[in-house]
Amino acid sequence: MFDIKWIRDNADAFDKALARRGLEPLAAGLIALDDARRTTLTTLQEAQSRRNAASKEIGKAKGAKDNATADKLMAEVADLKDKIAKGEEDERDLDAKIKAALEVIPNLPRDDVPDGADEKDNVEVRKVGEPGKFDFTPKQHFEIGEALGLMDFEAAQKISGARFVALKGALARLERALGCFMLDLHTDTFGYTEVNPPLLVKDHAAYGTGNLPKFAEDLFKTTNDFWLIPTAEVSLTNLVREQILDGVRLPLRMTAWTPCFRSEAGAAGRDTRGMIRQHQFAKVELVSVTTPEESLAEHERMTGCAEEILKRLGLPFRTVLLCTGDMGFASQKTYDIEVWLPGQNAYREISSCSVCGDFQARRMDARYRPKDGGKPVYVHTLNGSGLAVGRTLVAVLENYQQADGSVVVPEVLRPYMGGLTKIEAAKA
Repeated sequence: MFDIKWIRDNADAFDKALARRGLEPLAAGLIALDDARRTTLTTLQEAQSRRNAASKEIGKAKGAKDNATADKLMAEVADLKDKIAKGEEDERDLDAKIKAALEVIPNLPRDDVPDGADEKDNVEVRKVGEPGKFDFTPKQHFEIGEALGLMDFEAAQKISGARFVALKGALARLERALGCFMLDLHTDTFGYTEVNPPLLVKDHAAYGTGNLPKFAEDLFKTTNDFWLIPTAEVSLTNLVREQILDGVRLPLRMTAWTPCFRSEAGAAGRDTRGMIRQHQFAKVELVSVTTPEESLAEHERMTGCAEEILKRLGLPFRTVLLCTGDMGFASQKTYDIEVWLPGQNAYREISSCSVCGDFQARRMDARYRPKDGGKPVYVHTLNGSGLAVGRTLVAVLENYQQADGSVVVPEVLRPYMGGLTKIEAAKA
């Protein structure tokens, strides 16, 4: 969320950055609200000062037995009391309007983010690995999984409705293997601290990461006012809320493997078959908390950590820099990693790695004290998928499928699979 004082001082730059996001200018309207609040506050302070002075004058008048003056002053104080109550109400109302206006404004894109309207304007940064060649027509993951008898959408739908799946046997173990492999690499090699965070959060936590209030319809809410996390980013990032961290401790790097829950409210008709877009899915999340000076380097590092998973699995992928029209609400800059799916003959997103600057930190009041001392400064936060476990399972199935319907287990996953080298159809 933005500081209204910063907007006042940088109105043109603010509006130009919003225009890159496809939004109309907002600075003038916000400044007008702030002007009204300042005027109200000044009037309120003057009334409070006059009330205090008049109260003292009443004592003097009564001491001098000047009842007429005392009565006149008491009437003035009573009138001021009403004006002050009204002024305090107006101030609260204006504060609420300013907050409501600010909290739905997306983060501003960095200068190096390309302008564009949607995913067609994203810029490819690099491509790693070549799509494999098949001497048969490759199938999509759901065709493979159902033929193996290990991926059951029909049973899941009877239990929970559309966009759910039940994995069985070797595929259930393969998903577990992928999650364990990702966590081990991120913790043992890349130095992330593993966290097992809450899956249910309160309003202020979802607000802190920018999910509320603007994206409430994308989340699931319980009847007793908890939100199911759409990603472990919400829980992990909020671990530093309302703190002043020691700058010596930064960067903090955290990872978690959790279920995630999304309503997919805006996804009607998209990816209705298979595991690409579900209400419940597993994801290994990466979160970093760092200083403004180190956040861009941390963004490149985080993206590299996510890419390394795909390299070790032998899955072809490309990394793209998102344009201004395709970026997430809280992001200043985002890389999407897209894995090759031969069954779809297309690259599909498997990770987004974003640097958010101090956008989330301001909503959470998360700061750090610089190493050389001085006034606390807002931290910078970053988040990324390292990776979406279900989509990685999809990619393994499609890229390692064989003509006979079996699936070769990538070598790095075999220790997690009890030495299993190939997944074959379940025996009747």
